[in-house]
Amino acid sequence: MLIRLLPLYGGVIPVLAVTLAYWLGVDSGVLPSCNPWLDGCTSISSTGRHAPGSYLFRAIQLPFAMVLAFIWYFSRAWLNELCGANYHRTIKIMLIAGVSGATALIIYVTFLGTSEPIYEFMRRFGIYIFFLGTATAQLLLSFLIVIQIKLNDAYGMRGLSRQMIVLASLPLFLGVLNLISKSVFDDADAVENSIEWIASLLMQVWFVLLYLAWRRTGFSVIVTTRR
Repeated sequence: MLIRLLPLYGGVIPVLAVTLAYWLGVDSGVLPSCNPWLDGCTSISSTGRHAPGSYLFRAIQLPFAMVLAFIWYFSRAWLNELCGANYHRTIKIMLIAGVSGATALIIYVTFLGTSEPIYEFMRRFGIYIFFLGTATAQLLLSFLIVIQIKLNDAYGMRGLSRQMIVLASLPLFLGVLNLISKSVFDDADAVENSIEWIASLLMQVWFVLLYLAWRRTGFSVIVTTRR
């Protein structure tokens, strides 16, 4: 089912696109050559600022933001079916956080590469809300699955749920580590860049695990019409 594949697409394609955009920048001489996950020689944003990689970056990230919104929309339906009405409020908060993150990603990509103060503010606002909203939604969804499995592990997802909650927690931990590094190091740009690359990768891997969870529970969407 195509809808069930959305988290898989959302997890894999952006990673491949950003990596390819980075290497296009390296090949054209506008970005330094290194291992950005470990060396932090450049930021993810840099891959979207310089042609030719910027074209691929924008072409993937904007549709990805829409896919992300749909992932959270269908995740709400999935959790409502899986958990029942007991956690309706938490599921609603998850949806709001996730869709806010997707909307912020659109703002970030739209204003990426602009230098005017108001546009730079929108860009920074967009990327921070994207990370915070997405990480919060991932953590809440993972938390709900863990609770449900404690009650009934009918789908055999105990190990998968633990992996999801670890992956959902790490980006938030890295965010705190980034704040600490800024207060400790005079030039923390490389550390910040590396943390950004690693946190992004962890968040994308989480979506692959969500796909596995959807598949294991047999999640499907039925379309009906009024008779």
